[in-house]
Amino acid sequence: MSEHTVTAFDEDLNFVIAKISEMGGNAESMVARSVTALVTADKGLGQSVVADDKILDALQQEVDDHIVLLIAKRQPMAMDLREVVGALRMATDLERIGDLGKNIARRAFQIEDNLPPKKLLRGLQHLTNVSLEQLKDALDAYGVKDIVKAREVWDRDDEIDSLYTSLFRELLTYMMEDPRNITYCTHLLFCAKNMERIGDHVTNLAETIHYMVTGSYDIASENQS
Repeated sequence: MSEHTVTAFDEDLNFVIAKISEMGGNAESMVARSVTALVTADKGLGQSVVADDKILDALQQEVDDHIVLLIAKRQPMAMDLREVVGALRMATDLERIGDLGKNIARRAFQIEDNLPPKKLLRGLQHLTNVSLEQLKDALDAYGVKDIVKAREVWDRDDEIDSLYTSLFRELLTYMMEDPRNITYCTHLLFCAKNMERIGDHVTNLAETIHYMVTGSYDIASENQS
């Protein structure tokens, strides 16, 4: 491969990396704002999250189009090809995280202005904080191709699952104790399930980073070795 071709490929790849990072920042912001919109019944904030989903979709399309051209023109091999394929997977997972944030935000439109006791929100806010921390760590790992940090993200998926299960039971208890909580807790349960699914997509991001560097998606086997 000529020096010119190498330079052109690096420029194309850096463009893709920058767009993935931009998608990650947008997805992270959408999720954080969607939960805030839900717990404060801020319909205006919820609408801004829904609107931002179109921006995230456009970024994914831009990544997809650029990668198709990159593969056609540069014909990358080995690790270069893995990084390009991995970027496609990353873009898909980040777009789906944005979709889940949009779905949460839409719940804000269905909530009345009389908000429930704060105790109903603590578990959801904790789950959200952990999920967003995981997403940030995954994006940081992508930026420097840090498979150690990617493995740490992957390992912590069980924590998100446990928090979701605990929150599910807690909200059911509140619903049984006071029927007035049923409607709002139903919205919170929906939100919690979406946060758990976001955690699954973050796990996918970690596996993709591992694949880019090692050529294998199987983090589990390496963790056991």
